[in-house]
Amino acid sequence: MKTSPIISVENLSMEIDKTKILDNISLEIKEGDALGIIGISGAGKSVFLNVLRGSIIPTEGRIIYTLSVCKNCGWLDRPSLAGKKCPICSSKILELEKMDFWKDPEIRKKIRKRTAIMLQRSFALYSDDTVIDNVLKILEENNFKGDKIQKAVDLLKMVNLSHRMFHRAGDLSGGEKQRVVLIRQLAKMPIILFADEPTGTLDEETANLVEDKLLDFNKNGNTLLITSHWTETVRKIANKALYLENGALKRYGDPDEIIDEFLKKVGEIQRPKKELGLPILRVKNLKKKYVSIERGVVNAVNGISFEVNEGEIFGLIGQSGGGKTTTSRIIAGIIEPTAGEVFVRIGDEWIDLTVPGIYARGKAKQYIGLLHQEYDLFPYRTVLDNLTESIGLDLPKELATIKARYSLKSAGFSEGKIDDILYKFPYELSVGEKHRVALAQVLVKEPRIVILDEPTGTIDPITQKYIANSILNARDEEETTFLIVSHDINFVKIVCDRVAFMKEGQILGTGEVSEVINNFCDGEREKIEN
Repeated sequence: MKTSPIISVENLSMEIDKTKILDNISLEIKEGDALGIIGISGAGKSVFLNVLRGSIIPTEGRIIYTLSVCKNCGWLDRPSLAGKKCPICSSKILELEKMDFWKDPEIRKKIRKRTAIMLQRSFALYSDDTVIDNVLKILEENNFKGDKIQKAVDLLKMVNLSHRMFHRAGDLSGGEKQRVVLIRQLAKMPIILFADEPTGTLDEETANLVEDKLLDFNKNGNTLLITSHWTETVRKIANKALYLENGALKRYGDPDEIIDEFLKKVGEIQRPKKELGLPILRVKNLKKKYVSIERGVVNAVNGISFEVNEGEIFGLIGQSGGGKTTTSRIIAGIIEPTAGEVFVRIGDEWIDLTVPGIYARGKAKQYIGLLHQEYDLFPYRTVLDNLTESIGLDLPKELATIKARYSLKSAGFSEGKIDDILYKFPYELSVGEKHRVALAQVLVKEPRIVILDEPTGTIDPITQKYIANSILNARDEEETTFLIVSHDINFVKIVCDRVAFMKEGQILGTGEVSEVINNFCDGEREKIEN
């Protein structure tokens, strides 16, 4: 139930170098409001938000917070909880109190602890720490009393980042970083969230995800203040809108009416659609030569070039000895090329795999998974152990089990089947189950690119379908990009988006599967399929 104002703004002004950034603003924000703040660039939106949060000192005016206070431990909470027991010490009844935000530094400090802010274009992450460690640190700093690991996992799942929990935060894309910033702020359990352009640089799909989480925060009775130049974001989230013009309050009230007025002046601004298939792997003029006494110089890979797009399943096809496996092992960082370039995009950074060192090949390799044709599971270790301890994944047992289950789900196992096989040994599994566990063993390390070398081998057609489904499922669940080396034309027809045909170290054709295959003579196709 909404109460009296949680924030009252009285004659607020902000001046920098004799220029008015905020000009005599007065308004009231009630508990549970979702306030959308709009205006053209330079209208004062970000400054207004930062003044309310205590990051910028105003020149004039007052900000009054009305909150429930525990006189014993000092806990602050939503005003509607006045009259109830303190959730922290339980020894006092919360009392309603008005607090002058900029008058007392101690009061301001306490209020800031019960609020959170997402700053515009500032990710503020521990770049060298993993994603889950970034979340755990916030939970620890805020003395979260429950199961911190489970809470962190739940928060990551909330924004579809379970498959990135062990990635270095600095290696995430901009949209992924924005989602981590959001859950770090939500992890503080604030009663008021200030969000400054939280979706400003995001594509439509990612923006919708972030907006939904902001809506969930508000629906739980919390107060939300959001600035955005995307009017559809304000329409979707806000129950009230504030229109700022040259630092002054032009209009305050119904979002639809205010947005319509604003759009008459500035015109509609369209959010960019999600660009699917941006390149994640670029191979240019790649060469690999071997020298032998019997055959002299052998051009195993002879000047090939191709690109693979993010989320794509790309196939390298051709008869044995064509250079497919050599190419895949160069991309995996196992074999040194003789010449050429191999670039992998990690986050927003392109890394040259041909350059040795921890900041080049060493950095990229940790995001590339390889499932060898002759893969093998540890025979006397359970499926859970095969996905954790046996491959050096040193994690608390609870987190290891969660991560193993998630990877098995991504590899195509149902929840019931996971329960059935988690503590079984490999010899108790079918061939198809072993293969999917082996794929999960690669996925558990959270690669961005997975290379599969002849994933079907001599497996029967029914098992091949299970493997194909597991690859397709992993692509959807983990947003993984696949490079598949195969001579099995029927299999690549099922799973691959595009293929490159290799012969004698060269690529003779790249494109849609059916198109590339149909361009080969019947004799060449028979050699591939056999």
